[in-house]
Order: sequence, then structure tokens, then C-alpha cells
Amino acid sequence: MKKSIIITLTILIMSNLNAQQSQYDTITLGAGCFWCVEAVMQQLDGVESVVSGYSGGNIANPTYREVSSGLTGHAEVVQLVYNPQVVSLAQILEVFFKTHDPTTLNRQGADVGTQYRSAIFYHNEKQKLEAEKVKSLLEKEKIWSDPIVTEITPFTKFYKAEDYHQNYFDQNQNQPYCRFVIVPKLEKFNKLFSDLKKSEK
Repeated sequence: MKKSIIITLTILIMSNLNAQQSQYDTITLGAGCFWCVEAVMQQLDGVESVVSGYSGGNIANPTYREVSSGLTGHAEVVQLVYNPQVVSLAQILEVFFKTHDPTTLNRQGADVGTQYRSAIFYHNEKQKLEAEKVKSLLEKEKIWSDPIVTEITPFTKFYKAEDYHQNYFDQNQNQPYCRFVIVPKLEKFNKLFSDLKKSEK
């Protein structure tokens, strides 16, 4: 009798965990320096985690120094885990597009190289279609005078960046790059997407 109760409880617990896990989704985005993208995406309600790293390259386990050389093919990216019941992929992508310049090829401001390219690494066909739809709608709005060059490409592998890159803005807010590059992006996010921002605790 005790054994059957334990088995039943285990099944119920596992079912509950699977249900919780299934409510989340993952998307990988590149929009220049990952410090910037991480800081912005951490503000979004419904985003459970944001991890900085590297995707889209041709070597395994790249280091920041290797990626910075521009020779590995990787882009600096963030990988988001989010709850679609709270924030939709379309909303995430609108924030993504409007808080960086998606019209500059392999460049964001003073950050130049293929590692800083604008890219959406989709994890499934549904995400691909959604990314193409959002990109097309924004192109029709003529928000930017130049065409959007953001690549929409299948996700293959994500390599987490070194620990000192994680939560970079939160830990280095007085650093010049944070004050002059990241803060303006956060101000833009607050102006355009205040309704999507996490509530202050």
C-alpha cells in the first residue's frame, strides 16, 4: 500500500513539473553587445531568465576573446526563457527590434564585426514564422529609413559566456559603457514599453 502511494505521489509531482516546464519557451537573440540586450530583456515581464552567450559559429566552446576576433562566426547573443502566457514572442521581438538598430549590418554603434550582427535564432518553425511576420510588419511601418538586415536563422547551439558577462549591467552600472550605451537603451525601453515592464518589488 505504501509503495503505491509513493509511486502515485511521484507521478503527480513529475506531471506537475512537466506542466510547469511546458509553459515556458526559449528564444535566442543577437543585437550587438550582449550586455545591452541582457539589460533590456531582463526588464520584460514574463521573461524568467536571460543568459548571455554565443551562437551561430563554427567552433565549439568559444571564449570571449575568440568570438571578439570575429573569426569564429559566432554572434554575441542572449538566450531567453519566457512564459508565453505573460509575454508573447511577438512582444519580445518588437522590444528586440526597437531597442537596437536592425538596419546596420554587423554593427551596433561603435561595436563592429559579425559578432555584433542582428540575428534571431529560432528554435522551431512557429518561431520562424512569427519572426518573419514581425519583421515584415515593422518594415511596412517604415520606422527606419534603411531596410532591416536582421537575419532569421535556425538555432543550432548556445554556449554560455563567461561568468563575468552575466548580469553585467546590474553589477557594473557606473562603468562608462553602461552609462553611455546601455542606459539610453533602457530609457528607450521604459518610454516605449512601460506596459510590458516587470513591476517593482
